[in-house]
Amino acid sequence: MPQIPVHFEYRTGLRHIVLRNMRLTGSWDAAGRPSAQWSTVPMESFTADDGCPAFRATIGLAADAVGNTFHWSVLAETAAGESISAIPTEPCQADATDPVRAFVLAGADQIERYHLTHCRRLGANRLERPGAPPAVRFAVWAPYAQKVELVRGQLSGAENDKGGYIFDDGRGIADTAPMHREPDGVWSTRPEDLPEGGLLTAYDHTLYMFRITRDDGSIVYRTDLYSRCQIGSGNVDPARDPSWCGCRRSLDGTKSCSVMVDPARGVTTNFESTVFPETEWTAEEEFWRDEFDPARPVPRRLEDLVIYELHVDGLAAGQAARGRLKDAMALLPYLRDLGVNAIELMPLSEYEGWASWGYGSSHYLAIEYAGGGRDQFKHFVRECHRHGMAVIMDVVYNHYIKDAERAEWAYDSTAPERNIYYWYEGKPGDYRFPEGGYIDNQSTGWAPRFFEENVRKLFCSSAAMLVDEFHVDGFRVDQTTSLHSYAVLHADGRAANTARIFGQKFLREWTRTVRLVRPDVILIAEDHSGWPAVTQPTAAGGLGFDAAWYAEHYHQLIGDATNDSQRARLLKFSGYGDDRPLAMSWFAGTLAASTQGRVVYHESHDEAGNSSYEENGRKVYSARTIVTAVNGAPLVGATRDVAEARVRVVAALSLLGPATPMFFMGEEVGASQPYRYDDFIDHRENFPALRESWGARLFGFYRDVIALRRESPALRSHAIDILHVHDANRVLAFRRAADGDAPGGELLVIASLANHAYAAGYRIAHPALADGTWREVLNSDARMYGGSGLVNPALVSSQHGAVTVLLPANAVVVLQRS
Repeated sequence: MPQIPVHFEYRTGLRHIVLRNMRLTGSWDAAGRPSAQWSTVPMESFTADDGCPAFRATIGLAADAVGNTFHWSVLAETAAGESISAIPTEPCQADATDPVRAFVLAGADQIERYHLTHCRRLGANRLERPGAPPAVRFAVWAPYAQKVELVRGQLSGAENDKGGYIFDDGRGIADTAPMHREPDGVWSTRPEDLPEGGLLTAYDHTLYMFRITRDDGSIVYRTDLYSRCQIGSGNVDPARDPSWCGCRRSLDGTKSCSVMVDPARGVTTNFESTVFPETEWTAEEEFWRDEFDPARPVPRRLEDLVIYELHVDGLAAGQAARGRLKDAMALLPYLRDLGVNAIELMPLSEYEGWASWGYGSSHYLAIEYAGGGRDQFKHFVRECHRHGMAVIMDVVYNHYIKDAERAEWAYDSTAPERNIYYWYEGKPGDYRFPEGGYIDNQSTGWAPRFFEENVRKLFCSSAAMLVDEFHVDGFRVDQTTSLHSYAVLHADGRAANTARIFGQKFLREWTRTVRLVRPDVILIAEDHSGWPAVTQPTAAGGLGFDAAWYAEHYHQLIGDATNDSQRARLLKFSGYGDDRPLAMSWFAGTLAASTQGRVVYHESHDEAGNSSYEENGRKVYSARTIVTAVNGAPLVGATRDVAEARVRVVAALSLLGPATPMFFMGEEVGASQPYRYDDFIDHRENFPALRESWGARLFGFYRDVIALRRESPALRSHAIDILHVHDANRVLAFRRAADGDAPGGELLVIASLANHAYAAGYRIAHPALADGTWREVLNSDARMYGGSGLVNPALVSSQHGAVTVLLPANAVVVLQRS
């Protein structure tokens, strides 16, 4: 039987990805006929025309199989020799979860191509041409458009500061070029149609947009959602502000022109440049060559992390109108002294307006220009790694920027059911109002259209790029519960089960993708569902995360963001200053439940002033922990001493427990200003300055307890034994033990929130306490931390399953078995 050739290509779109032993596998037999037993052949590697690694194979399929549907996948080999699927994408059916591709055999020389990412397929990218200099290729997904054109924007004036915006009437356009539709709804340019022959060098840092004739004939200007840069670091939308000065710096990047950036060019030599486009560049390999300091290894295991949550915009208090990456760089020596070894950055993808938390993202492959942009971010990551710190990025996929005009909104169609980046069920006529078919998911915008593979691929490509190009070490994904559990129909609140299923599908594809790029990437979900699948491997049907944020720890330990009677709210109730019993036993249960796959915190951006609840007819807002510790009393004199003492207790209970600890910036120096999303810019605090004043004692305690955790195998293990809980005495004790016979392998942590000391000794009895001697290795009541100085100077003996220790008021004592 004659065979016809079919060509398969696997394109990565990433310059640095390493994939081993790539093999094509598919539903055909040796004769090329459909078969339930799949055949496997090796693939050869090649460099695709985007300059990235790719793989290909050609097979013969039986001529009489034309019209049949075949399935295929690609296998790769891990460093351990295990075969895994190199295709993370699942079929676009709710009940199909196996990551395989399908095609109908049509004829000879058919090409089946899979893109792991669209990083170099969509957007403005280098196009390699044999025997000719590199060209540029612009491409955009606009399946419902009648016509798409590339339009270049103008940039002129003193220091190139004028321009950067294209008005709806066409003002600001330098030239145009046609784009051509491909079968899958992608429109792309051809070099011969572009001015200057499309030479890459002629288009470097070109400003551009897409002029789209939508399905109803209306013409709109849309930014490139795959752009690597959006010009502008201000908050002006010229369409709404006719007084715009014409300066590029004042533009809101979510509305302004996209910028053609060639990622292969290198990195700006200087951290800051005074000209645009930049003129001094360092080759990529040279830039990253001295990325690491062997004396300060970057942690790769979740168990080894102590995470500092940092908001770049919230830095530079008293020094600048807003924080930038240069301010984050300047903070690194301070953070190294503190001892944290992981920085979790609140979102830096291009986001809305001025002074934002960053959770309204518009362009997921562009670093917020107001914060410093892509090259400064690379400098920042490199400097973090030199300091031995991992970089974890906070990313948001449950909604887009609220005002997404010129970005995701109605990109190529005015019909809601064709709003390609937003999930819409049915048709407008199905509802009392046209918006009824959109999906709510308890975020600040309508849900993304996850049944479109290209929408899922946008987010997957963004994360893959951050790992591949920026050397990011991990991610915290915002509100994953919105994706897999919260979706409801906007019309009436009915459960949108299909949207939830596709949310799960997306999260599996996303975790698979980033693990292909870097197997040891750290993946954390902000997930409040308690669903075990969140941290189960995708091969077992899970979502593939390493850990989930454990908000219950915060609510039980601090409790100022809720009035839930089922939470212990230890610090909140301590702040009243009386001697009421505290539900230490409830918090003990939370500690015991946090042994696997949890990130705990005693403060986060969400709770540092932004949460609220109703109590006795009034609205009560959350606060920084030092404020909650004394119920908002003035932080002076003895009141401040008590506040700091209680803060030391809750910090230690997070940092010494079995979960991975995190805390929000400023906690280490007693930051007290509320951190709300709408006015944080007016409440910034200078942390290094606080360290030199009234925050010095608290900083010293944080530094020492962090060092204890990082140096102790017992504290980095997942094991915990609750030895003693007494609600009336307000005391909790637990044992931490290292795996095996590691030195320093057993610690006893005793925490008291009692307002009086047990100066005569406090007895703890439990069968797990073997006979032996213990020495005190940390006491939060030490005078150097501002305490009373009640310490255990001599060795302490445990006999017959009991031990008695001197226990100060509002303090933590840590004993190590000798």
